[in-house]
Amino acid sequence: MRSVVLAGGGTGGHIYPLLAFADCLRRHDPGIRITCLGTPKGLENELIPAAGYDLRTVPAYQLPRSVNLDLVKTPPRMWRAMQATKAIFDEVKAEAVVGFGGYVAVPAYLAAWRRKTPVVIHEVNVPPGVANKLGMKVGGHLALGFPGQAAALPELGGRVVGVPLRRSIATLDRQARRAEARRYFGLDPDRPTLFVFGASQGARQINLAVAGAARAITNAGFQILHIIGARQEEPLEIPTGLAAPYVTVDFLKEMELGYAAADMVLCRGGALTVAEVTTVGLPAIYVPLPYGNGEQRRNALPVVEAGGGLIVDNAECTPDWVARNIIPLLSDPHRLVAMGQAASGYGRRDGDEQLRNYVLEVAAR
Repeated sequence: MRSVVLAGGGTGGHIYPLLAFADCLRRHDPGIRITCLGTPKGLENELIPAAGYDLRTVPAYQLPRSVNLDLVKTPPRMWRAMQATKAIFDEVKAEAVVGFGGYVAVPAYLAAWRRKTPVVIHEVNVPPGVANKLGMKVGGHLALGFPGQAAALPELGGRVVGVPLRRSIATLDRQARRAEARRYFGLDPDRPTLFVFGASQGARQINLAVAGAARAITNAGFQILHIIGARQEEPLEIPTGLAAPYVTVDFLKEMELGYAAADMVLCRGGALTVAEVTTVGLPAIYVPLPYGNGEQRRNALPVVEAGGGLIVDNAECTPDWVARNIIPLLSDPHRLVAMGQAASGYGRRDGDEQLRNYVLEVAAR
């Protein structure tokens, strides 16, 4: 291929796999033209140009899920967005489109359908997102992130390729980089470490639970590395005079260092999080987001059933629950190793390469 368009935006769960896949394409062919589609206000405006890729923004709208005024406005909006997107495809002579979900994927799928350009849809959730469902209806070829998706929705077909991950994570050797990572954060090099994070905006329930359990966890001899989120509306109060380090950061670009420093993770259940945590072989306690259609629980459940983690409901993630469950786990290194091995059996490090192979195959047809 000489020119490919990648569509996805809004959240890191869409954008980071897109960027990892773009890096894979460029590793194989430095001369390939890669054009990324996004919305004017999405997180992609911060991440994609900074990674060195051409970002084109097009108008994109949420598809209405019920009969209301937005339903009436949708057809003309989609027509304008599709026409703008098709003009970009013509300009860059797009030979294939790869969609990662989000509102911007809708006009991309429609424009590719009208233009008869091959489309591959990368989906990581059960059930698929609304945008990707539409893409499948107009002839997109489905690439799945996890084996559990294929088992849960056999009627979709598709090929399991894995999730494209940043090379710094896909190639991470945690043991080799542990000492470096703990020095980077100012942690004790020898203490078992709990790594805590939510989404890019943080997770208030998780933050309050861990801060409330901080004294019990550190008194037991363990330390905490905590990404509290860059957009927290209320400051998080961490107890003072703790018996072990409790390090907080607002945002962490170098997630591989967080994983390398950790013995265990407390996190949400987003598909990208599950893919990264299992790929690096970390045991995890997943706290699924309590909104949406339950996809975060479904993301984490196969890992938990394989022995690689635990699930706790958001409302039950309290300081008492955290202390009662995390301290015994961090106190049992043999169990942590077994859980990490079970998790790594679910993860895969070659999602970017497998997706590239599939895209080349579809384009060649």
